[in-house]
Amino acid sequence: MFERLREDVGSVFHRDPAARNTFEVLTNYPGLHALLFHRFSHWLWNLGFKWLARTLSTLARWFTGIEIHPGATIGRRFFIDHGMGVVIGETAIIGDDVTLYQGVTLGGTSWNKGKRHPTIADGVVVGAGAKILGPFEVGEGAKIGSNSVVTKAVPAGATVVGIPGRIIAKRKPEEGDEVRRKQMEERMGFDAYGVTEEMPDPVARAMRSLLDHMHAVDDRIENMCKALRKVNSEYQNGALPPLHEEDFDCVRDDEPREK
Repeated sequence: MFERLREDVGSVFHRDPAARNTFEVLTNYPGLHALLFHRFSHWLWNLGFKWLARTLSTLARWFTGIEIHPGATIGRRFFIDHGMGVVIGETAIIGDDVTLYQGVTLGGTSWNKGKRHPTIADGVVVGAGAKILGPFEVGEGAKIGSNSVVTKAVPAGATVVGIPGRIIAKRKPEEGDEVRRKQMEERMGFDAYGVTEEMPDPVARAMRSLLDHMHAVDDRIENMCKALRKVNSEYQNGALPPLHEEDFDCVRDDEPREK
């Protein structure tokens, strides 16, 4: 029992930089309080004391704003950050090292008895306001974006965003794409807001696409200039105006400027 409690407190320190000490975590983290209530109510539920278990879970909801049905199965080092509005249904199964943020619903889409809530594998992170509805599995290490609505199985390691939830597919870059993009970023004096292809950010993806397009335009103009020089040996293409780093200060306000 105390080993489990030590693990639960440790998971708070591991995933919340605002946590300062054990006493603060034990007294001021509703996600931890809801989990401790659930461990006891789940034990009562399995012993057959259904009404008492439901009553205890209702009291926990009043105190924490988090509703966990006592029939739900929850693994080790489970962490609910902030927690207000979280709902976990009766037949939900949650693995180890799972993180839920506020407003998450692990619900069902059927009134039939039996398995009707999702199974969340180890290491899954579910963003604020996300809804996972139905008796399917969210694979190990998957990430569910904030406010997404997921109604079908999610493979391990996938990232899901949107309504309805869709898996973000990372485009495989063509040979040389990444090198050319980095060169363009260096020429422009910034690094596309410091993002990478692994970050599912539509603005970042648009910026990187623009860089690819600009590089293609540069190549085409260079080829046109070469063709003009072959036709007219007197043709001289002038140098392009330089790009100055200070022109992009609005993009990089947080970086120190050289004196």
